Amino acid sequence: MELRVRRTDGGHELSGGWVGVGEVNAFLGHLAGRGFSPATVRAYAYDLLNFARFIGGRDLLVADVGPTDIFEWIDVQGVRRPGQAGGVVALRRPGAAPSSVNRRVAAVRAFFEYQVMTGARAQNPVPTPRRGAGARPAPGGLLGHLGSGRARGGGRLVRQPRQLPESLPMDQVQEFLGSLRTHRDRAMVLAMLLGGLRSAEVRGLLLESIDTGRRRLRVVGKGAKERVVPIDAAFFTEFGAYLRLEGTAPGLVDTRG
Repeated sequence: MELRVRRTDGGHELSGGWVGVGEVNAFLGHLAGRGFSPATVRAYAYDLLNFARFIGGRDLLVADVGPTDIFEWIDVQGVRRPGQAGGVVALRRPGAAPSSVNRRVAAVRAFFEYQVMTGARAQNPVPTPRRGAGARPAPGGLLGHLGSGRARGGGRLVRQPRQLPESLPMDQVQEFLGSLRTHRDRAMVLAMLLGGLRSAEVRGLLLESIDTGRRRLRVVGKGAKERVVPIDAAFFTEFGAYLRLEGTAPGLVDTRG
C-alpha cells in the first residue's frame, strides 16, 4: 500500500490508496483551522501515517478499530508487558522510544476523539489510563479537548523512564565552540546554551529582536508567545563580530548561505 505524507498549500495531508485517507485529512484540516502550527500538523500527519500503515496492512477500516488493535499497534513498535496502573504498559528495547510511541498514541487518540465529536464513531477506541482520568473537565465544543493550538495527550499508555537533563563539562563546551568556523554559528549556539532558546527560536531571531544595550533577546516561541530573555555578554561578543566581519541578513540566520 503506497501511503505517504505530502505538503499542500494548506499544510500537510496523507496521500495514497488507503480508504481512510479522507477521514485523517479531515482531522488534519481541522487542526490547521484551529491554529495549530504547520510543524505540529506535520507531526500529527506522520504519527497518523504510522497508524494508518498498521491498520491498512490488516485490512481494518477506521470504524472497525478497537482497543485490542491499539495495543497490537503498540506491540509492533516495541515489546509490551503488563504495567501497574490501569492499561499502562512498559516497553523493552528493541523498538521505538517510549516517548515516540506515546506521542503517536496521543495523535491517534485525538484523531478518534475528533471522530466521536463529529458523530463518525460512538466511542474512542484508544484506552485512557485510569490514573487521574476523573480529574479532567469535560471538553467543550468540536475539538475542545485539544484546546487552541496545542494537543492534550490524555494519559500515557507506555511507561517512560524519567530522565534528568545532563549538562556538558565546560571544557567540552569550549571545544565544541572552538570547532565552529563562523561568528554567526557561535552566536547561534550561545543563544541556545546561555538563553535556553530552541533551535527554531534561534532561526526566527531578527536583528530588531536583539537588544545589545540591555543584553536581552525578544523571542517568539511556541503558540506565538513572546518572551524577553536576558543573555550573557559572550553571545553579544560573537554577535557583534558577526555584524562587523560576516555581513548581515534580515535575521541572525543568514539564509544566503
